[in-house]
Amino acid sequence: MGNGVREGQVDFKRQDVEPVASTHLPSEGVQEQKKVLNSLMSGALAGAVAKTAVAPLDRTKIMFQVSSKRFSAKEAYRLIYHTYLNEGFWSLWRGNSATMVRVIPYAAIQFCAHEEYKQLLGSYYGFQGKALTPFPRFIAGSLAGTTAAMLTYPLDMVRARMAVTPKEMYSNIVHVFIRISREEGLKTLYRGFTPTILGVIPYAGLSFFTYETLKKLHADHSGKSQPSPPERLLFGACAGLIGQSASYPLDVVRRRMQTAGVMGHTYSSILLTMQEIIREEGLIRGLYKGLSMNWVKGPIAVGISFTTFDLTQILLRKLQHSTNVEREETRRQLHPTAKVRYRPTRRVSG
Repeated sequence: MGNGVREGQVDFKRQDVEPVASTHLPSEGVQEQKKVLNSLMSGALAGAVAKTAVAPLDRTKIMFQVSSKRFSAKEAYRLIYHTYLNEGFWSLWRGNSATMVRVIPYAAIQFCAHEEYKQLLGSYYGFQGKALTPFPRFIAGSLAGTTAAMLTYPLDMVRARMAVTPKEMYSNIVHVFIRISREEGLKTLYRGFTPTILGVIPYAGLSFFTYETLKKLHADHSGKSQPSPPERLLFGACAGLIGQSASYPLDVVRRRMQTAGVMGHTYSSILLTMQEIIREEGLIRGLYKGLSMNWVKGPIAVGISFTTFDLTQILLRKLQHSTNVEREETRRQLHPTAKVRYRPTRRVSG
């Protein structure tokens, strides 16, 4: 002690702490951002792949929905063949560019919103990290569909116009917006909005509900945590069949109201549109026109959509995990002894 130095006194004040490289997981906010981005990307791809696969059938269905022609499988085939002969093979995908402009943001928003609503409802009902019960499962799907429809509706209107008009009338998507705004008013871009929302609630609700329920039943009975791709396609097909059948009459009404300006009709409300369709074409033949084609097209599209979304999500998670592992290995090689975030310094006082 004669030298006046006290040894062994350590001060852990912040100004005497030296930072060193340390292992740390991404913050909760960063993880949430990555999760949302993954959902948006997966949803966008799912919508694009599914709609492109069934575009010719979808265009044919719309053309029957907006006309007074009687639907049959033979007539549908004849229309497709006639279109191919007169306008060429790629004309079967006419309006698909407008469909992509609408479907990519629609599907991205819908799938992402569904994941977020599931999380919110899980927290509210106390099912955080677990499968939701049936009613919240239906609500999550309905809210997701409604959110997406509200944000992308004008694009759906444009797509319907392009599907039922000759290419000489509208040259591209921008041209449709310009002509509708100039000749019919901006309000026309939201014509048919109410039946769309009323149709989306049961359609999206039942679709997501059916798909999630079938996956849960599969996990409970098979012991496997995840279904195979063919099983996902089958579950999605069942979801599409149920959801579209429940909301189909409102889909017909929506298309009639959207295309009224170019088809020579005037529809002022949902009820008046329904009444006119029933009076002129009958209940079943009018409001359910093209449903049999939808039973072919719908399950294929929804099955592809759900399967693509799930598999893309799984792939993106694996890629992120691999990237994190590589970063951790690199960090360990650069800082093999770093274990703590801060290293305290020994301050010697006299």
